[in-house]
Amino acid sequence: MAGSNSRQPQFIASTGNQSFSNAPLIQSADTDQIVVPERKSWKNLFAYMGPGFLVSIAYIDPGNFETDLQSGARYKYELLWIILVASCAALVIQSLAANLGVVTGKHLAEHCRAEYPRGPNFILWVLAEIAVVACDIPEVIGTAFALNMLFNIPVWIGVLLTGLSTLVLLALQQYGVRKLEIFISFLVLTIAGCFLAELGYAKPVAGEVLKGLFVPQLKGNGATGLAISLLGAMVMPHNLFLHSALVLSRRIPRSVQGIKEACRFYMIESGFALMVAFLINVSIISVSGAVCNSSNMNPEDQASCEDLDLNKASFLLRNVLGSWSSKLFGIALLASGQSSTITGTYAGQYVMQGFLDLRLKPWLRNFLTRCLAIVPSLIVAIIGGSAGAGKLIIIASMILSFELPFALIPLLKFTSSETKMGEHANSTAVSAIAWIIGSLIMGINIYYLVTSFIHFLLHSHWKLIAVVFLGIFGFVGVAIYLAAVAYLVFRPNKKATHLLALTTPDSRHMVNGSGRTSVDCLPREDIVSMQLPQRREQTEDMD
Repeated sequence: MAGSNSRQPQFIASTGNQSFSNAPLIQSADTDQIVVPERKSWKNLFAYMGPGFLVSIAYIDPGNFETDLQSGARYKYELLWIILVASCAALVIQSLAANLGVVTGKHLAEHCRAEYPRGPNFILWVLAEIAVVACDIPEVIGTAFALNMLFNIPVWIGVLLTGLSTLVLLALQQYGVRKLEIFISFLVLTIAGCFLAELGYAKPVAGEVLKGLFVPQLKGNGATGLAISLLGAMVMPHNLFLHSALVLSRRIPRSVQGIKEACRFYMIESGFALMVAFLINVSIISVSGAVCNSSNMNPEDQASCEDLDLNKASFLLRNVLGSWSSKLFGIALLASGQSSTITGTYAGQYVMQGFLDLRLKPWLRNFLTRCLAIVPSLIVAIIGGSAGAGKLIIIASMILSFELPFALIPLLKFTSSETKMGEHANSTAVSAIAWIIGSLIMGINIYYLVTSFIHFLLHSHWKLIAVVFLGIFGFVGVAIYLAAVAYLVFRPNKKATHLLALTTPDSRHMVNGSGRTSVDCLPREDIVSMQLPQRREQTEDMD
């Protein structure tokens, strides 16, 4: 063993779970996995393709469609810079999430469980679950809108029918989730192509689009609220848990160079996937802004623009799709909702497994999340109709933005820590950029929360004593929010990852002489089994 240094894994890792501490995570060479060749070549990039594109599906989900359409209709191109900033921030943040999984062999939720005491860990788990449910609400409503476009089913009935989509999704997964993702992504990209083609008909002024992209401006409290919704729809907290876990499905060379190559290729893959999502979001805002601010609109379209939501947006594509605009937009919206359901299901699995060391069957996990998302969606759809359901999508996106610090701060702390990442810890420049991004997002959230609450108190018609009581209650809540953020920021990391780099003779001798035969290496079989149904195992059981 001492003579085969090239085959030595770089890290020995403890999972923190005694039931798995003495068993390798990969027990069979036949486990569904993607093996990265040890040769140094740019062709290895294709082996890393997958996680970034799966994560990027969340950047073109019904929540993004809704916020993009409204921002274009109400503020034309003024909020395009939010998409640019959010996309750049997402690239940095998602790359850090991938690095955490690649280097340590554990995903973000597992690190949180190891690092924080039981109380804070439980609160972080609850917040992560709320984020997963908030992410699923736009999928529920988007699917209901799609069913309304395709079959004229009332929105509230469509909301109920989304519960059945869980069973349909899991049935299709039996044929391979990657084939399903490619098919759904093709449908989503089809509608994106339609929006890009519509740009030729809408003819937005290039100068105004460029100004919207590179000149930051927020005119009014409504613009700030929509900007927060755009941020929440673009940089989602559950995506951080998801990306750090998805990279564990690859078997990568566990050398220092191999890990660096994996981090680099994952960043390139994420960059390409996020660039596609960026172009889709920019095209949707540009089309919405150009069409809804045109001077030759008919009264019906003008009325639709004043209260634009997903259920009315198909008229934007009429120049490209003609009379089929509603049906084809509905198909793409349905595909978008279902593809995003995949990411929500995986994220929920990893969150529960990481924080609580609890695993549920995928259909049960998906069904529970969907039920929690259906309840508020159904109530709002019955009371407020499609307009109320559209507003609920905006609220869900805002919730995701407010919850982002509780996933982002631990990620920044862990990836900047040498005790957890070793020589692969963030550089000073990367740490500074990441913390600036996080601080700006948190600052915008807090500013909007405080100003909106003050505006509500000043313009409410309640009695003075009720206003005072609500003011005290509200500002106490803000103080608790700030205290929780400060706790995560200033609490020092106390738990090492228990990684042992086998790069020196002493460290190799210490591991080889310990008598332990368990070596935890990538890919993680528990992660792979949560992603793909094991049809081979089912066949063997039948035999």
